[in-house]
Amino acid sequence: MPRRPLVLSATTLVSAMGHGRAATLAALRDRRSGLRPCDFLDLTEGYIGRVDGVEAHRLPAALARFDCRTHRLADLALRADGFAEAVARARARHGAGRIAVVVGTSTSGVLAAEEACRARDAEGRLPAGFRYDETHDMAALARFTAAALGLEGPAFVVSTACASAARAFADAERLIAAGLADAAVVGGADSLCRMTLRGFAALELISSTQCRPGAADRAGLSIGEAAGFALLEPDGEGVALLGAGASSDGYHMSAPRPDGAGAAAAMRAALDAARLGPEAIDYINLHGTGTKANDAMEDAAVLTVFGAATPCSSTKAWSGHTLGAAGIVEAVIAELCIRHGLRPGALFLDAPDPALGARLLVANEVGTVRRVMSNSFGFGGINCSLVLGAA
Repeated sequence: MPRRPLVLSATTLVSAMGHGRAATLAALRDRRSGLRPCDFLDLTEGYIGRVDGVEAHRLPAALARFDCRTHRLADLALRADGFAEAVARARARHGAGRIAVVVGTSTSGVLAAEEACRARDAEGRLPAGFRYDETHDMAALARFTAAALGLEGPAFVVSTACASAARAFADAERLIAAGLADAAVVGGADSLCRMTLRGFAALELISSTQCRPGAADRAGLSIGEAAGFALLEPDGEGVALLGAGASSDGYHMSAPRPDGAGAAAAMRAALDAARLGPEAIDYINLHGTGTKANDAMEDAAVLTVFGAATPCSSTKAWSGHTLGAAGIVEAVIAELCIRHGLRPGALFLDAPDPALGARLLVANEVGTVRRVMSNSFGFGGINCSLVLGAA
């Protein structure tokens, strides 16, 4: 007998669009971008999706050892939307040891390491208070999340570039199917840092204006930061994870495979896992970074799997590309689209690229949205697609 899909019994999101689901939905409906000219530290290139209030936020004393920008973002998300309270209720049902934590990030707390290196003394020693294992270590986000929520089940971090937080859904689903957990907190967090902003600038991928995925004049991406989480449980009603699919084409370290074969394979795998055909998807939330190569590749993949009829758009002009957190940002957006009957039309898409053949939404559409596919593709040819819909 097929296993019932896992329900997203609680979700939360903090991004440049605002703190919480209500702020996110309002930004989508009002077509209000969270991007602004880069004003992060000493960097000024392009536009960024910066979250307000991170600098002033303080972690609880019991979690102070984890303090870094990424964990502050995560803590803001855990405190929003009643999420921590929902997990506490789930903990009472399942037990702390039966709820897993599977979260994604691409850079972890690298900003803390950057600042520590800048503060080395004359002997080259790092500041005494710097805790690599609780901030920059790639496992730190899972440790922080588990500690913040009082969870004792399996806990680990997925770091598969920009597909990280989407892949966390698939890995959590397998943990539960294997009987290693009864429920899971999934999601991810990534914060602004010098390494990311300067790294993408060195690759000449930063747009001088707000990113405009799908536009004829698109010129690159806008980096953002975010944190978000979902509680996956086997019982309940509402929006559920119907299927997840992944592939790794290993085409190039940073360039996507032009024909989109790896991306198409992930989308087909997600549809197969959901036992659905392409016609069952009402909206595709594209990875859609706004670079020439990514948008053309994804367009080819969508045409291969869906043809030109299924409406699609990228929401990165609202939030910026949040890298390892992109999968949870767009999964929560997909959930909101289903709950509120919304298909967001891409921002700044005054003149769609005529070379792209998929049905790109220019204006918001309102109506029934039963199922959404959310795509997340990363450097190194790592691809992950999720199908969300009514349980």
